[in-house]
Amino acid sequence: MKKRNLLLAALLLILVAPSFAAKVDTLLVNSPSMNKDVQVVVVTPDAALGKKAVACPVIYLLHGYGGNAKTWIGVKPDLPQIADEKGIIFVCPDGKNSWYWDSPKDPSYRYETFVSSELVKYIDGHYKTIADRKGRAITGLSMGGHGAMWLGIRHKDVFGAAGSTSGGVDIRPFPQNWSMNKQLGEMASNKKVWDEHTVVNQLDKIQNGDLALIIDCGEDDFFLNVNKDFHNRLLGRKINHDFITRPGEHNGKYWNNSIDYQILFFSKFFAKK
Repeated sequence: MKKRNLLLAALLLILVAPSFAAKVDTLLVNSPSMNKDVQVVVVTPDAALGKKAVACPVIYLLHGYGGNAKTWIGVKPDLPQIADEKGIIFVCPDGKNSWYWDSPKDPSYRYETFVSSELVKYIDGHYKTIADRKGRAITGLSMGGHGAMWLGIRHKDVFGAAGSTSGGVDIRPFPQNWSMNKQLGEMASNKKVWDEHTVVNQLDKIQNGDLALIIDCGEDDFFLNVNKDFHNRLLGRKINHDFITRPGEHNGKYWNNSIDYQILFFSKFFAKK
């Protein structure tokens, strides 16, 4: 009898447990501007699949320096469950160590063009998306936080919302770090180029209301001060945004938590009529 009751309990758990059917694709997407294929991970909710598929919003997730297309699924293994719960498609491209610029020094690195144009067109053409800025957001961690802000601000016609978690939003205090000189040249002899390729100097391209913005950083993060400065610059321009600091360092534990709040922020943006 006891064995039978245990079996019934197990069956009941199976029946009432949530069933997630999100699909995780690892693709190679061609970039005409770079003349190569780029690896991209796409997490598609069940709602956007099959004959009864409905158009879903998309969040583009950019990895940090040294990462790849699979970084985010490693940082947040439950992305498929979140995709199903929220009805959101997640797109995670491999940006190499590009900082998501079209490099003025290396013409083989055109990741601004790839992410903001070529990839968006591919995703809208192959998945059931809301193919409009009101259904697109972009965010990222570290180098990807810089990239998401860089692309969101410069392509506000493509993305309606942008975020950064632990983002390197001002690159200039770190001239010898993270291969940026390979993309821009040495800062000492290319100061104008560095000034032009840092996010904090792009704010003249937006006005209040152009983008829904969320920025966060850990209190023990080496990027904390540049994020606080970015926040103050936004305040100075009277550009509304969410700015959050919380205990944490520059690591996966922090991003695993912080991305939940960014997804909530974007979900609220998508829900606006």
